[in-house]
Amino acid sequence: MDQERIKRAVSELIAAIGEDESREGLRDTPRRIAQMYAEIFEGIDQNPLDLLDAMFDTEGHQEMVILRNIPFYSMCEHHFLPFHGIAHVGYIPKYKLTGISKIARVVQLLARRPQMQERLTSQIADTLMEGLKPTGVAVVIEAEHLCMTMRGVKKPGSRLVTSANRGIFRTQAATRSEFMSLIRQDENR
Repeated sequence: MDQERIKRAVSELIAAIGEDESREGLRDTPRRIAQMYAEIFEGIDQNPLDLLDAMFDTEGHQEMVILRNIPFYSMCEHHFLPFHGIAHVGYIPKYKLTGISKIARVVQLLARRPQMQERLTSQIADTLMEGLKPTGVAVVIEAEHLCMTMRGVKKPGSRLVTSANRGIFRTQAATRSEFMSLIRQDENR
């Protein structure tokens, strides 16, 4: 990541909105934003499949595995404003299991790119299908987009819900329904 170029661009942006970069509150802003971008876009040059290197024999377990309520933060590629929410990820292993932290890391890595929620949802599902070779994968993401809540239509609290189903989750309605029921357990209480 070219931090010097980011600093120059932020300095130009500060001047373009009519502010004075030498003002105390803005003096170090270009550096801080360059460092922030290095962190929030760290997933750009990483391969999420590399995170799935630790796998274990299923030991006969070929039932649904779900990690719910994975928090994530990403940046909308259209406005460069954050969107954040939770991801629910499930898969049915065929040959191998992965550590649950690996699933959360895949979500985090893919979210740390300029993104669209729809693409993020599909990328998570496709990464797990390719990396784990399971019977199927299901992903549901619920997120609030600041590009819609703090500007534009200004509807705070609105949440976009996207889903991706692969393998048996796409072909078997009962499997898909079981997944949806299990990720909504807290709502049913």
